[in-house]
Amino acid sequence: MRGLSRTSLAEVEERFNSVAGSADLGELADELFEVADLFDREHGLRRTLSDPSRPAIAKAGAIRALLDGKVSTAALEATVAVVESRWSSSGDLADAVERLGVIAAATEAESHEQLDDVEDELFRFGRILAANPELRRVLADPAKPGKERLLAELLDGKVAPATLRLLTHLAVHPRGRSLESGLDEYGRLVALQRQRLVAVVSSAVPLSDQQKERLAAWLRATYGRDVHLNVEVDPKVLGGFSIKIGDEIIDTTIAGRIEEVRRRLAG
Repeated sequence: MRGLSRTSLAEVEERFNSVAGSADLGELADELFEVADLFDREHGLRRTLSDPSRPAIAKAGAIRALLDGKVSTAALEATVAVVESRWSSSGDLADAVERLGVIAAATEAESHEQLDDVEDELFRFGRILAANPELRRVLADPAKPGKERLLAELLDGKVAPATLRLLTHLAVHPRGRSLESGLDEYGRLVALQRQRLVAVVSSAVPLSDQQKERLAAWLRATYGRDVHLNVEVDPKVLGGFSIKIGDEIIDTTIAGRIEEVRRRLAG
């Protein structure tokens, strides 16, 4: 998910879609996360399966021999698709398998009409972490046991199953990322499930449903794609609101205009 080949990803995801249709998507997501963790732990295996000089059929045979009977057919075939592809580094194997796990979880949510809930819940959990340093410290500590149980106690029945699945994997297996960057990464992938952009809107006051609809319609017309709004109330915003989409910021706030004037005067 970090710098992966787009060509290889497109091919892998196409093959994944062909095997995931009849699978238990929640189980498939969990199995793919386990395979990604295996690749992270077993450096020798990862290097062997990502070696571009080895024939794809040999790598496929090796992973089939290792996983056959231990994971579902869908998880096995998805992993085979990954190891048969060409990647720029050995770490790409685990990244690609984890990406498929997130897609499986998002697809599960979409099948239950919970995809919007998952997007909102991932975003809100990031804000909960920011407001609760002790919770963040516990979940970010790689040596801390019981994080899976803690998240279940906090969130089970309060968020979509896919949300709990994603948050648990991220907390237990951060894979070198901060919780915040992992949440952003998962949020982008969930949004891509319906080819939507994610806009973080900061406003001094809550936006009404009508305002959200108008803003979403304007952004959709501007970008030519559906845009999911994550709205946060920020008392530091003076009038208007700011919108962050990827690296682009649209600032209509008084504070933003004041800062622009200051920059011009300083220049």
